[in-house]
Amino acid sequence: MFNKFLGHFSKDLGIDLGTSNTLVYSKDGGIVINEPSIVAINNRSDQILAVGKDAKDMLGKTPPHIKISKPLSKGVISDFEVTEKMLKYFIDKVHSESFTIVPRPTIVIGVPLETTEVERKAVEDAALSAGARKVHLVENTMLAALGARLPLSESLGMMVVDIGGGTTEIAVMSLAGVVTWRSLDIAGDELNKNIIHYARDVFNLLLGERIAEKIKMRIGSAVDQDDTLQIEMRGRDLLSGLPKEIIVNDTQIREAIQRSVRIIVDNIKSTLEITPPELVADIYERGIVLTGGGALLRGLDTLISRQVAIPVRVAEDPLTCVVRGAGLLLDQPELLQDISLPSASEGGII
Repeated sequence: MFNKFLGHFSKDLGIDLGTSNTLVYSKDGGIVINEPSIVAINNRSDQILAVGKDAKDMLGKTPPHIKISKPLSKGVISDFEVTEKMLKYFIDKVHSESFTIVPRPTIVIGVPLETTEVERKAVEDAALSAGARKVHLVENTMLAALGARLPLSESLGMMVVDIGGGTTEIAVMSLAGVVTWRSLDIAGDELNKNIIHYARDVFNLLLGERIAEKIKMRIGSAVDQDDTLQIEMRGRDLLSGLPKEIIVNDTQIREAIQRSVRIIVDNIKSTLEITPPELVADIYERGIVLTGGGALLRGLDTLISRQVAIPVRVAEDPLTCVVRGAGLLLDQPELLQDISLPSASEGGII
């Protein structure tokens, strides 16, 4: 009863708990938080020093007693306690300007397609421990489709490819349900690793994670570009041990990531091959929609379209599709009830 009373003074939230970034949508204020899913912890005192952007700035620059933790791996919780503290930090931050002393919001959280009951329970328990009154779990691809303004409840075949930091999820949906799907470990973080390995193998250069991500975002591409793009690649020379800078272009970076990109394209083809023909006909007419940060890779839509002979479009603001979908569900309780996953925890249905 007391929880219900506090709930009236809390802002209901939609959360995209991603491997790379956590986004929070407030019913009143839209997207209020978009920060990296990173936490800095002092090992001596076990205190959290920084969360989000501040913690990411410390990446690769910390003394031994400060640990940088990424509590989510491939879309699921790998460190429960740190995830709980991170969620509590974000929930308190959203409510910091209101009069709520103990926020108890209802929360809609996106989870990957390939999650076990144990992993779902971990997400529920972390959100409840962080202060949620009620938790609804919905598959990320469903939320991405909603955020991309697709008619989820209609009897139409829709294909969404959600390329996040830790996972790529390919799903064909109809009548508010997933018909066929595939989930891959290859996504944005893997592309960063490809660039790090390429720099080491080709240039004997040891790169940091942040530098690799910056290079990918600045000049990464899936198809040939009209103009040559170049950027400085700075790291440590593995032969001399000294700092070194070289100039790389988009052709070299494309070569570095091409194997991972090809695997994503091949899995889109494989998903289409097991999709019922009626739905394939709808997809051919309506096209494939790309969401997630990986959808921003230059020319990825063009490459997929060439390979599968189906129109492909990038959703408007693909980075925020999942959290916008979660936000839309806060105003559609019937649809939320329909597409929510069964609660894995007794606490989730208080």
